[in-house]
Amino acid sequence: MNQYILDTDICVFTLRGRYELDKKIIEVGIQNCFLSEITVAELKVGAEKSEFPLKNHQIVELFCNKITILPISRAIDIFAEEKAKLQKSGRNISDFDLLIGATAIYYQLVLATNNVKHFSRMEKLLFDNWIQKQL
Repeated sequence: MNQYILDTDICVFTLRGRYELDKKIIEVGIQNCFLSEITVAELKVGAEKSEFPLKNHQIVELFCNKITILPISRAIDIFAEEKAKLQKSGRNISDFDLLIGATAIYYQLVLATNNVKHFSRMEKLLFDNWIQKQL
């Protein structure tokens, strides 16, 4: 069975109760799901910007406490290699997305995302569009 790193969009959709992603996480097994530190940071920024920051921070904390969070430090070399390659080809993606993708590559995880357009630019990255399959 595959192990997955959840992209921020998948987490946001899950927290909002969209696309039955809570069932997808149960189906693949929460023990087979991971988060990048970058995703945690992005979720916390979203909570902070929301209409109800305290409530949403609590929701984010509960969610993140259920899933193993992976450090990005080990993926920095992959990030640098991919960033340089993408810049040279003129096909940049955001540094945060690139760090999430590099973390997936380093830990040999499939990235669960709906952001296929950006992540398809990373040649070594395996990804799975969980939203497409849920529609």
